Amino acid sequence: MSGPTDHDNQSPGDQSAGRQSPGNPVSGGHPPAPKKTSLLRSSSIVSAMTLFSRIFGLIRDIVVAQYFGTRADPFFVAFKIPNFFRRLFAEGAFSVAFVPVLSEYRTQRSFDEVKLLIARVSGVLGAALLAVTVVAILLADYLPYVFSPGFRSDPEKFALTGDLLRITFPYLLFISLAAFSSSVLNAYGRFAIPAFTPVLLNLVLIAATLFFTGYFEEPLYALAWGVFFAGLFQWAFQLPFLARLGLLTMPVVRTQDEGVRRITTLMIPALFGVSVSQINLLLDTLLASFLESGSVSWLYYSDRLNNLPMGIFAVAIGVVILPALSGRHAAQDSAAFARTLDWAVRLVFLIAAPAALALMLLAMPLMSTIFYHGEITAYDIGRMTLSLQAYACGLLAFMLIKVLAPGYYARQDTKTPVKIGIQAMIVNMVLNLALVGPLDHVGLALATSLSAYYNVFMLYRGLRKTGVYQPQTGWGRFLLSLLLANGVLGGISFWLMGAPSGWLEMDLWARVGQLSLIVAAGILVYFFILALMGLRPRHLRGDLF
Repeated sequence: MSGPTDHDNQSPGDQSAGRQSPGNPVSGGHPPAPKKTSLLRSSSIVSAMTLFSRIFGLIRDIVVAQYFGTRADPFFVAFKIPNFFRRLFAEGAFSVAFVPVLSEYRTQRSFDEVKLLIARVSGVLGAALLAVTVVAILLADYLPYVFSPGFRSDPEKFALTGDLLRITFPYLLFISLAAFSSSVLNAYGRFAIPAFTPVLLNLVLIAATLFFTGYFEEPLYALAWGVFFAGLFQWAFQLPFLARLGLLTMPVVRTQDEGVRRITTLMIPALFGVSVSQINLLLDTLLASFLESGSVSWLYYSDRLNNLPMGIFAVAIGVVILPALSGRHAAQDSAAFARTLDWAVRLVFLIAAPAALALMLLAMPLMSTIFYHGEITAYDIGRMTLSLQAYACGLLAFMLIKVLAPGYYARQDTKTPVKIGIQAMIVNMVLNLALVGPLDHVGLALATSLSAYYNVFMLYRGLRKTGVYQPQTGWGRFLLSLLLANGVLGGISFWLMGAPSGWLEMDLWARVGQLSLIVAAGILVYFFILALMGLRPRHLRGDLF
């Protein structure tokens, strides 16, 4: 591996004097940029890889649900805690702080300075996360008091959660380093490998459930060790691709580095602002631990299904536009910045509106087709259906947050989303307390959805007030087309679905066949109406990188 040790004692001025023109990374120049491609094409690549991952994620959930049913509550909490910190530190705050600074270095500085930044950031990030991991392992018996206090009424479940957490928490270290590698690859336009990497987690957990549960007295330990090794595999998988770019460097702990300080300054407020939705979901889990047994699992499976379109499309768009917006900001091209943001918002509306409508209408068919096997009962399906419908109400908002927030982060403004995030979190907490009594776990899901719309409204208003986001022409016709297409989609789906309760009486393959027919008909009708209204693929390509 190449290391930055030869440059550690250079001043910034010395480094600037030694800049070289782009060329071979080994000789000091930047890696060649990928061919110019449209935003839609780049997003499609990420979406395709993410779809592959989500398919295996869905298979994973089906396998776990069949084998454990709602007995997996302790594992879901033990997995959710490091996963929450992963989204907070790695894919959340760190990514939105690191990518704009890395894009600036790549645009304005030499390749050696980029490698030095990567080495020092990876060193500081790794050291910090290692310390957090060690502390969490030592305090594993006490963390459930914070994240699942309702489990105290069942001492065995409470103790098991702590034991599983000791095994799963190192996942935070491994997956955060993997996310760091992903950020570097994304900044250089290599989107496919980071998007494919999560497949490894799903494959490992499927294998752990099917082949290794028999080796443990408590089968949930197999899942916990699966999480541990999945994180390690995901990190190791990306290292050869960093080496191919000449960016695989030895970590160096240097907290006083200029780039490290800037990233830390941006990251501290973003720790809260970028992960409000995750904090809200964690609060849902905390309150759900006090409710009827199985509530944590019902919310988990509902959220996972609701996250399917968000993970495939909104996250992909967000991944692509953050480096694109950062580059436009660095080039001081405000018009291109606004066009890119507008493109992302339109694409989210195009995808989220029918997805949310379908999830609400087809909640019972979806849940019964996917999960009504093994340990999952008809009662579980009914409860999961209600929480899925509540989460689906907020799908448009969840997806819009993923594309509006980069409008701030690309300009290295992490404070404004923090203020908005604090307000949204307070709204969510108030709604949680107001709705959990009459609606139980469904109230928690609905509160999360409603607070997400508040978050979106405030993000949008801030971008409009500062003139950063200027809606482009054609929005009126676009919204009219969406309204008509979704109306027809809803009518066709409702007609083909029949009585929701009847789906529990069908056999598996009848459910699969009927659901496939509804989905295929809905997709064809939706895009046919949009085509009749004049929408063409060329309208969605976006600006070139």
